[in-house]
Amino acid sequence: MALLRPASGRLEPVEMAVPSPGTGQVLVRVLACGVCRTDLHVVDGELPGTRIPIVPGHEIVGRIAQAGPGVDAVAVGDRVGIGWLADVCGRCEYCRSSRENLCRAARFTGHQVDGGYGEFVLADARSCYPLPANYDHLHAAPLLCAGAIGYRSLRMAGDCHRLGIYGFGAAAHIVAQVARQQSRDVFAFVRPHDETARQFALDTGVTWAGWSDQAPPAHLDAALIFAPIGALVPEALTRVAPGGRVICAGIHMSDIPSFPYRILWEERSIHSVANLTRDDARAFLALAGTMPIRTHVQSYALADANQALSDLRSGMLTGAAVLCPTWA
Repeated sequence: MALLRPASGRLEPVEMAVPSPGTGQVLVRVLACGVCRTDLHVVDGELPGTRIPIVPGHEIVGRIAQAGPGVDAVAVGDRVGIGWLADVCGRCEYCRSSRENLCRAARFTGHQVDGGYGEFVLADARSCYPLPANYDHLHAAPLLCAGAIGYRSLRMAGDCHRLGIYGFGAAAHIVAQVARQQSRDVFAFVRPHDETARQFALDTGVTWAGWSDQAPPAHLDAALIFAPIGALVPEALTRVAPGGRVICAGIHMSDIPSFPYRILWEERSIHSVANLTRDDARAFLALAGTMPIRTHVQSYALADANQALSDLRSGMLTGAAVLCPTWA
């Protein structure tokens, strides 16, 4: 296991007892685990409510090794995916109205519940998803959060034709492919003068790619912001047409600076994406099984988790980082 200890800011390898699944739970042997930017926010202490010590990781591909009492939807030997939403109360107004992502009692994998940076992980069987067979372990891992949260963000953008994407990392390179296959024009915005990121976006098949402070060749109908930079919100507002939407898709973002009302006027709007529901994950994974989505991944040994996080923090990654245990 790779464990984050209090105030350490780094993961430490530790030996932990293999847990036994309780009622409704499964024990999953990890085959791959994606390194999400949210993991970085957890390690850097930017997310309130993190249980410390914690095993991070919530883009988990694994195989069920043991099932507890009351589990019948999945079975030992099944390959499953585990994402960010670990469990919910099931009783509140949000859970009863298909908005479990807003449940006040929700717990999240790698945040309050130990995640996938290790050999085994315990999970609620209801939060384990079937994975499309056309993805191997390595390339399926980013679908569990980067892909699913991108899909929820795209749906929130509505029926738009010209879509802007700010920050072209793991989530963006997946959702851009989905949008292109839906015949949308995609305009990618990357850090100024980061030619590697701009070329990566073009290689993914976007319509146009340029710098984040640059005007696109046409006004956007909607913009998705994956980069955790609050200053991009007013920037994106200046690029969307009247009635356009700006979707803030990250779980953490720096403060949004003040901006003149005139760039919000004409019925432009700002929305945030808060987590995702288990139905979101199931729907996206089913869709991914029907589309030729290419997840661009860079693999790291589990022992190199700190290096993967460091590379993500410094912007050295293109696509997604995935931890690959030696036993997978």
